[in-house]
Amino acid sequence: QVQLVESGGGLVQAGGSLRLSCAASGRTFSSYAMGWFRQAPGKEREFVAAINWGGGSTRYADSVKGRFTISRDNAKNTVYLQMNSLKPEDTAVYYCNTLPGVSVTTTPGDYWGQGTQVTVSS
Repeated sequence: QVQLVESGGGLVQAGGSLRLSCAASGRTFSSYAMGWFRQAPGKEREFVAAINWGGGSTRYADSVKGRFTISRDNAKNTVYLQMNSLKPEDTAVYYCNTLPGVSVTTTPGDYWGQGTQVTVSS
């Protein structure tokens, strides 16, 4: 079992920045690639970013490439999502997820956090 707790969401104006954190407990954090997904009202949950177990490989959705950065600190069992140049269309609940395996993928794994709300005003 893995428990994931996201934090760092909030209300920000367009063009602003936020840093999300996801703290993991339970099974060995460094055994998993990790990902961020988001779900806007009335839409399906979508992939945002992924990072491999060691942090040396990342992947991003086209919609966030160049604006968002995923990173991890295995010593702190935490994965981060730095979000810059935020747009109103980034408004969503953001979830972290333990991806299946150790490599980056857009396919979610079994464990989800409770989510953190990000709202970007125009």
